[in-house]
Amino acid sequence: MNVLVVGGAGYIGSHCVRQLQQAGYHPVVLDNLVFGHREAVSDDIPFYDCDLGDYDSVAQILKREKIELVMHFAAFAYVGESVTDPRKYYENNFVATLRLLEAMLDNGVKKFVFSSSCATYGETDTLPMLESLTQAPINPYGQTKLDVENCLKAFSKAYGLSFAAFRYFNAAGAAEDGSIGEDHNPETHLIPLVFDAATGRRENIKIFGTDYSTPDGTCLRDYVHVDDLSRAHIAVFEQLETPGIELFYNLGTGTPSSVREIIDAVEAVTGLKVPIVEASRRAGDPPALYADSSKAQRELGWEVKYSSVQDIIASAWAWHQSHPNGFDDN
Repeated sequence: MNVLVVGGAGYIGSHCVRQLQQAGYHPVVLDNLVFGHREAVSDDIPFYDCDLGDYDSVAQILKREKIELVMHFAAFAYVGESVTDPRKYYENNFVATLRLLEAMLDNGVKKFVFSSSCATYGETDTLPMLESLTQAPINPYGQTKLDVENCLKAFSKAYGLSFAAFRYFNAAGAAEDGSIGEDHNPETHLIPLVFDAATGRRENIKIFGTDYSTPDGTCLRDYVHVDDLSRAHIAVFEQLETPGIELFYNLGTGTPSSVREIIDAVEAVTGLKVPIVEASRRAGDPPALYADSSKAQRELGWEVKYSSVQDIIASAWAWHQSHPNGFDDN
């Protein structure tokens, strides 16, 4: 099957492209390289430097490559920026996605896999988090993801679009061979920031809040390996053969790790000391967020290969060691 991976040069998208190849599919990548890296995609894969909202170009790619299914990872994902510049987020995350869906439907492509987010749930006291929770995003980023989910439901009923929306938690880790991994600018994810503190690339790592009602007083989050995420996206393909099917899945390990536990695990994996600074809580940081992914396990046969956060960190460290400057080292 020919699969168009939108955002396929980004962090999660590039790992999914690798998994597609290994599973025997034919991936085609579309990425405007605003945040993606051309070096993350091997030269044997068709690559289009293009914006997902460019209807005419996307329509041509769908026809030329005989695309049968589209996977969409190309979203802006900085929560704070979404608050200060919501227009940017609605334009890219929602309006451009609508153009992509229009190009698909106009060219007979009716299978879609969407990278959604646990940010659609907003704040909740219900843990672990189930797909049936009320969705009430607290920032424009989460709202744009929910808006796309609602659009997909309407398109499914009206046009027979078959889709799966994956709401995932904290993507982490890197490819087993250390060839591709996480390279964001700016970097906001905890694990690479802790690496930078351990190696002296930054002065320290700040722990925002040490008085939460958690075992060690710091926030708990669900870290799931990027390859595990990718395998779930591919496992849903068979279900999408049913016209008009609507699928929603949480993806996480269900076993959260605290900020202090992440720092301890980085020290154990790297053998380096991490300088820390304790700071006050940040507004909007809930004490704990972690998934109930039993639905994906039950319906897709999805299994978490990287159940240990230390194993996830070890894979990320291998990438960090071989690419201390990210893809600039290629």
